[in-house]
Amino acid sequence: MTGVGGHAPEGKSCCGGHAPDAGRHQGHAVASAPGTDAMATDPVCGMRVDPSRTPHHAVHDGQTFHFCAARCRERFLADPARYLQADPAAAAPQPPAPPGTLYTCPMDPEIVRDGPGTCPICGMALEPMLPSLDEGENPELADFRRRFLVALPLAAATMLLAMGGHLLHGLSPASRTWLELVLATPVVLWAGWPFLQRWATSIATRRPNMWTLIGTGVLAAYGYSVVATLAPGLFPASFHEHGRVGVYYEAAAVIVALTLLGQLLELKARSRTSSAIRALLELAPAHARRLRGDGGEEDVPLAQVQVGDRLRVRPGEKVPVDGEVLEGRSHVDESMLTGEPMPVAKAAGDAVVGATLNGNGALVIRATRVGEQTVLARIVQLVAQAQRSRAPMQRLADRVARWFVLGVMAVAVLTFVLWGLFGPSPSWTHAVLNAVSVLIIACPCALGLATPMSVMVATGRAAQAGVLFRDAEALERLRRVDTVVRVGRDS
Repeated sequence: MTGVGGHAPEGKSCCGGHAPDAGRHQGHAVASAPGTDAMATDPVCGMRVDPSRTPHHAVHDGQTFHFCAARCRERFLADPARYLQADPAAAAPQPPAPPGTLYTCPMDPEIVRDGPGTCPICGMALEPMLPSLDEGENPELADFRRRFLVALPLAAATMLLAMGGHLLHGLSPASRTWLELVLATPVVLWAGWPFLQRWATSIATRRPNMWTLIGTGVLAAYGYSVVATLAPGLFPASFHEHGRVGVYYEAAAVIVALTLLGQLLELKARSRTSSAIRALLELAPAHARRLRGDGGEEDVPLAQVQVGDRLRVRPGEKVPVDGEVLEGRSHVDESMLTGEPMPVAKAAGDAVVGATLNGNGALVIRATRVGEQTVLARIVQLVAQAQRSRAPMQRLADRVARWFVLGVMAVAVLTFVLWGLFGPSPSWTHAVLNAVSVLIIACPCALGLATPMSVMVATGRAAQAGVLFRDAEALERLRRVDTVVRVGRDS
């Protein structure tokens, strides 16, 4: 845990180091001019790079690109077009964000980009590193809700037709199969398209995850069923039952619908955890009353306040920025900062903190810290940084998940072979169903999401209670604490 006066760490960067398998990650390239002090983005792995510190650079078409390691530079020079291609996800509707907003992946926080898009590791939509008060609904949440509302009735109809279609005496087995194809196709190929993209990303980057299992299971069930519908004569007699080759459109459609439901719940939970940061942002007033050189006063947006400006804080108003009292006497409620309910006396020469509440007296202050340098802004940055940090348990879960996915896929293949060779008739039909069941049931969704969600919820809730954590490791170490001592002004 840390005091609120400490500076929040900057966004993660990689200068000379290299993330595991980073060379395989495609990204949207962001170049910076030679000699700039701004952070750049490695076009190969998406890591943040300090151009003044990394020794790895390359010039292409008149632009200088910076890399986190020699391996990324070599891959870029071998095929620049591969890493300079436009990111199609960047064109998707995104909530408005202030200029200069950085985006990161909720599951892979080492990925930091200068604009919206998708994560090159897991395929999830990137989110702003710091929420803003004017941003609208998460576009991914709105998109998944629309897909779920379409997928749910179609998946339910497909399942009912598969389970009870034989009771419809006027519908032949072949007609039932074609009707299931018509119902399941938009669910799999349209509603489930984001999951198939993430599946392809996990294969292309050789980073197996839960999308590898979901995509493989859905494509196996749907692909097998399509072939069985279009060319039933290719299948031996053991695959035929009830006058047709067994198909599993309902399995593919229901899997997609349930996965969409899970993603909706997760996205809503992530939106709620960001509410703690927004609550902190709302503490600051929207405007400040600035004193002009001619003695007049004007109300200006908080973003226009500069260091050195003289500001008037009237009784009952919030202090707009961090500053020093020039004139007046008052008592200021600093409970949002210290948790102490008693107002603190302020006079000329005393420091005041932005977002604290002025009492009955009027003050004239000189702004000393504005924008991202204020105490409140650093608190917000600290909370956001803590939410994105990885606990030791999460790093262990990430390592386990990779091998777990590979193991599950191996078990699924073994299940298919054993059921096909030794299972009851129709053995190969049972083999397909059981192999797909292994892929879906063993999906490590909780393994990949439980820890980051726990960190986000805990740090957000703690921030509302006035407790700040520097990173997730500090939160995990809190379990060893058995005594809490409160120290106040009376101690």
